[in-house]
Amino acid sequence: MRGAAAAGAAYGAFTIFGATAKGQGKALKVGLIGCGGRGKGALVDCVEAAKFLNEKLNLGINLQVAGVADWFQDRATRCGADPRFAVPKERCFGGPTGYRKLLETDVDLVLMGQAPVFRPLHLEAAVKAGKHCFVEKPVAVDPPGCRRVIAAGAEAKKKGLAVIAGTEMRHDWSFVKTHQSLAVEKAFGKLYAGRVAFCIGHMFSPRPIQPKTADDLVRTWQSWIELSGDHIVEQHVHNIDIANWFAGRPPVSAVGFGARARRAAGNMFDFFSVDFDYGDDVHIHSMCRQVDGCWGWTGHEFIYEKGKTNGSDGPAPKEWPLPPDLPQGPSSHHQEQIDTLYYVVKGIPIDQAKDVAESTAAAVMGRTSAYTGQMVKWDEMMVEAKKKAELYDLTLRPTAEELEKGGEIAIPEEGVLPAPGKAPGGPRAPAPKKKQA
Repeated sequence: MRGAAAAGAAYGAFTIFGATAKGQGKALKVGLIGCGGRGKGALVDCVEAAKFLNEKLNLGINLQVAGVADWFQDRATRCGADPRFAVPKERCFGGPTGYRKLLETDVDLVLMGQAPVFRPLHLEAAVKAGKHCFVEKPVAVDPPGCRRVIAAGAEAKKKGLAVIAGTEMRHDWSFVKTHQSLAVEKAFGKLYAGRVAFCIGHMFSPRPIQPKTADDLVRTWQSWIELSGDHIVEQHVHNIDIANWFAGRPPVSAVGFGARARRAAGNMFDFFSVDFDYGDDVHIHSMCRQVDGCWGWTGHEFIYEKGKTNGSDGPAPKEWPLPPDLPQGPSSHHQEQIDTLYYVVKGIPIDQAKDVAESTAAAVMGRTSAYTGQMVKWDEMMVEAKKKAELYDLTLRPTAEELEKGGEIAIPEEGVLPAPGKAPGGPRAPAPKKKQA
């Protein structure tokens, strides 16, 4: 971020529109892919962020919601009809290729709140189309997807685009302050160890939901590892991301376990426990659970040579890492969109895709260890293609491309789970029978 701030000074007061920001009043056109609760929430926050920045910095942003897209046409139409967005019906795109139609329009910035399985494909397409992007976490469900996102982020930065990630705690100024003082300035000395957790009650469908079609699968994506990545990836990635951030690197290896005890729908586990080895004798324990009636904790604890922190309560840093004129918003969700619009309007390229992709990959690494009962190493999964190809090439199916193409796809079967110790090649259960989409 400090590098981005320096880049901003080089760009001066000029914006992506080729005019000074103050009072320019030219439209910034925003589009949304994925019109569910999180996607629509991000769009509301984006609209509010434009008003906030105009008030604080007098940027003159005339934000227009210029298009929305969703797998389901009715959902896209309902979202576009919201009076806060007022999107014409002809710019409310539905179906598996609706996102492509949105990217063919004149939107400048795309917000992505679709199911995680689609994010690598959609981000690649958006960058190719020259769009700035805000992409929710997690950004993939398997190692190839994570690498695709890293490559797309690098390409975006070459094109002068901004890619902002929805890892909200990295946008929370209390976490930014603590990270700067402890991880960068070393106020507490060496990091020794830590723990992160996302232990909550049950989420998603309480009843069996065996899908018969691709529409059924996409509609219930939260319950299927092929579309969500399992809850260690889909939700606990927030906390694993903080572990990566404070450690300053992704983990070297993961050893974990998990199981399913009470969940009735889909094919996910109920809990995971993972030991992440970050090298240099630093271990951070990860645990996540979605079971009612159990002890709960969502948070972080890092032990240093001279003290400890929950990630947000550290001492004030000597140097502030963010641009000096970037204002603080009322919440981290608002701050995500404030940051997005700030970098887009200022014309400052920034790549947050790599960090969120590495955190997603770390969660996938922990999940894979729990599914297989084996130690999983970062280099084998993310770096060296030939060292252990079954990990490096591990691809969950149906893929985004297969879902988009239509026709026959492999529909996962409810309650068919990985068997640790019996599936060393990866997390996939025996291949389900093909059913017509």
